[in-house]
Amino acid sequence: MEQRKYLVEVEKAKEAIDGKPSTGPVYRSLFAKDGFPPPVPGLESCWDIFRMSVEKYPNNPMLGCREIVNGKAGNYVWQTYKQVYDTVVQVGNSIRSCGVEPGAKCGIYGANCAEWVMSMEACNAHGLYCVPLYDTLGADAVEFIICHSEVSIAFVEEKKITELLKTFPNSTQYMKTIVSFGKVASKEKEEIEKFGLAVYSWDEFLKLGENKQYELPVKKKEDICTIMYTSGTTGYPKGVMISNDSIVTLLAGVKRLLESVNEALTSKDVYLSYLPLAHIFDRVIEELFIQHGASIGFWRGDVKLLLEDIGELKPSIFCAVPRVLERVYSGLQQKVSTGGFLTKTLFNLAYSHKFRSMKMGFAHDEASPICDKFVFNKVRQGLGGNVRLILSGAAPLSNHVEAFLRVVSCAHVLQGYGLTETCAGTFVSLPNELPMLGTVGPPVPNVDVFLESVPEMGYDALSSTPRGEICIRGKTLFAGYYKREDLTKEVLIDGWFHTGDIGEWQPDGSMKIIDRKKNIFKLSQGEYVAVENLENIYSLVSDIDSIWVYGNSFESFLVAVANPNQQALGHWAQEHGISGNFKSLCENPEAKKFILGELTKIGKEKKLKGFELVKDVHLDPEPFDMERDLITPTYKKKRPQLLKYYQNVIDNMYKSASKPNA
Repeated sequence: MEQRKYLVEVEKAKEAIDGKPSTGPVYRSLFAKDGFPPPVPGLESCWDIFRMSVEKYPNNPMLGCREIVNGKAGNYVWQTYKQVYDTVVQVGNSIRSCGVEPGAKCGIYGANCAEWVMSMEACNAHGLYCVPLYDTLGADAVEFIICHSEVSIAFVEEKKITELLKTFPNSTQYMKTIVSFGKVASKEKEEIEKFGLAVYSWDEFLKLGENKQYELPVKKKEDICTIMYTSGTTGYPKGVMISNDSIVTLLAGVKRLLESVNEALTSKDVYLSYLPLAHIFDRVIEELFIQHGASIGFWRGDVKLLLEDIGELKPSIFCAVPRVLERVYSGLQQKVSTGGFLTKTLFNLAYSHKFRSMKMGFAHDEASPICDKFVFNKVRQGLGGNVRLILSGAAPLSNHVEAFLRVVSCAHVLQGYGLTETCAGTFVSLPNELPMLGTVGPPVPNVDVFLESVPEMGYDALSSTPRGEICIRGKTLFAGYYKREDLTKEVLIDGWFHTGDIGEWQPDGSMKIIDRKKNIFKLSQGEYVAVENLENIYSLVSDIDSIWVYGNSFESFLVAVANPNQQALGHWAQEHGISGNFKSLCENPEAKKFILGELTKIGKEKKLKGFELVKDVHLDPEPFDMERDLITPTYKKKRPQLLKYYQNVIDNMYKSASKPNA
């Protein structure tokens, strides 16, 4: 068995037996070849992470917000670790004075802010289950989460109080206390009190705990510290129970990884908190920063002002989801293309020179210091001037965006992969390893991984290019779905979590995500279609921004709904003397023919089989969005909802395509 560069084999592959599919060898990170990182003595819970940093770095700036002076945003104003700790102690005492006991569920609802983190730390201190509520799941989901997890006290951003009221009266059988991060309007106060609940502004609430001291309960590793509800692409959200041990183990692995590639965090690092704390990705990154006594600055909550906040905060580590990095990419592309001939030529020359050097194996900061200084420094300054690591997670980042940012950002661009169930970071690509482009890198040094063959999709974990469902084992795994033992048993088998994602090991030991196990259906002629794989191929057509491919077992061919790229379609229309706005272009049969032609062209180029080619496409000028419930907060397609929304369109495509001579 050839050895993969960044992996060590810990168990042999297994052939298929008794209807059980074959599995590839069990691997772990090369950085864990002598065992996983040992836990820090005395550090057993999320509360210990914070408590120990307060002891070690009491005067370090911990949480920062921009000061608003005369309606204008000014500098970041900081609270130290000790100041935050003092407030957290008060919040904890106030919670307990409301009769809330360890083991109770505490909801937190709102945009990232200092009060969010303080409420979370108070939960950590008193052994409460922190249950983030988030509205991208819709009001129904907030009500579902409160009732399902039995939230008894909820902390809420001032402007979200009206949303919380929409969950009344059902939620009030569990929820007894509401605390605003700011003030409470008298009208809302009246409304809440009508239902017999207590409601407090932040300052009022802090006073409740004055002169009261509650003993902190002993917290064990296996205690659950948070229940994170995942959006899921079908059905109700699932409550993922995450223990102290999961988070502590994950942090030890990430710390070992960063040290192994000479990118260790220090107390001088600065992080911009804007990705929702309600998701595991941001939560664990913030825990990591707290563990190192580093600083966390909050954005103002407006995407349009994000770059301005970055410029003021000057973060050293920037985490993002592909949507954000795609915006940065298109913004830069636009600047270059409108910058005149000289700028454009200079930029393109610098880009190809530096990219060539990086391909030859040079580190990004050694590939072309001159280009960095005179051409790419502007990009670096646009991200504040101090960013050394850009980490992308939550969804796949397209190759061209990743390659572009690796060259021009003057920072390491790393792509990670993980699920709420695996406590976020399970794989992450490594700095200066250009061949890892388009992969999620090798495993983090705290998990074991194997691939399981999926014969019905033609994926074989034992072939020379091993492919199969990614399965993970380790202490970072979740403790189960809350009150859903049935769903837990489906995915946790003999200590292995089955992710549902199809991966392919690369020769260097990194993992490439190529498909999704569940997104497979049969056409009427009995052919299996792995739809995610097809969408990835069709997405290479630059004239579309996104595409949903559909088929079912009653039809013999596939159809699709695509969101055309407005600029590209406009350009095509101009070239062909077709006038009209974007909406009317999308309805134009010629435009449809053009896009269908491009899809077919790429399909044939990539050697798709006849039945995998899309036979008809509907162009929708409106991108798939959360407002219509067509995608999850991490931009994954909700297939049942897409079908429901586009049912008529789909029916019409099948009708017209199956007419004689169609």
